[in-house]
Amino acid sequence: MIQSPEVLAAKNRAAALSIASNTILILLKLIVGIAMQSVSVISEAVHSGIDLIAAIIAWFSVREAGKPADDDHRFGHGKIENVAGTIEAVLIFGAGVYIILEAVHKLKTGIVEIESLGMGAAVMAVSALANYLVSRHLLSVAAKTDSVALEADALHLRTDVYTSVGVLGGLAAIKLTGIAMLDPIVAIAVAFLIIKAAWDLIKTAFFHILDVKLPDDEEARIHDVMDRYAGRFIEYHKLRTRKSGHIRHIDMHLVVPKQMTVEAGHALAHQITADIEQCLPYSHTLVHIEPCPGGCERCAVACPKIDASSIL
Repeated sequence: MIQSPEVLAAKNRAAALSIASNTILILLKLIVGIAMQSVSVISEAVHSGIDLIAAIIAWFSVREAGKPADDDHRFGHGKIENVAGTIEAVLIFGAGVYIILEAVHKLKTGIVEIESLGMGAAVMAVSALANYLVSRHLLSVAAKTDSVALEADALHLRTDVYTSVGVLGGLAAIKLTGIAMLDPIVAIAVAFLIIKAAWDLIKTAFFHILDVKLPDDEEARIHDVMDRYAGRFIEYHKLRTRKSGHIRHIDMHLVVPKQMTVEAGHALAHQITADIEQCLPYSHTLVHIEPCPGGCERCAVACPKIDASSIL
């Protein structure tokens, strides 16, 4: 259930790469945006600033989440990643609102002067390419390590790709039409994309803090495992699932023949939990064994068909 040092090192390297990339992009966008007096380019610099904060949070959270369980955190530190993802979502939302306010102010005053369009287009193209490559790497590491924080950071950067392309398109439109007022309009469109990204991150990170169940496809894998053992128990019920960081917590009640020994029941539960962890990595499964009460028609038919000695 605990991730290996190699996996933790890969997560830390990915988070550090995101920090370095965002730091460089912030400087580029700020310098070019101020020189151009472009609110859309400056809004992208603000977005990258939020990306940097998010990347630092992700880096910190993957370090802390990798710590083993202790006396104060008996279920581990996995939810630190969920908290980090939620903070990222709030930061993204705040950035979107800020950009909208700045753009609306520009539209009200009607003062929009754009200079050095070529320089702005170049920095947006560089930003889009850099964020695409970094986000692709982060998503790959997040998928391999099941990291909520890295996935949130990757989705954040992927949104930056789309917004950079949007700003690039806006600058191109200004160049073709000569209508500088397109700049704040593009900035508002960028802001709405940012706000949508915030909502997507909330669904990814925050809802797991509320202990929502695992996705349907993951629960289906659990049922598939149980189906393979269908002839070795009576039935199972009270299946509960949740996720804390990269760790999946699963528990259920398993009804077995009342003549089954404690040793046989333990062996069966161990086999089931091992199979579940094989199809759902980093799973912690707790199986509560219950004896068949007997006396009902179902048990009278099912119990004789189960050879308890074959379970060992």
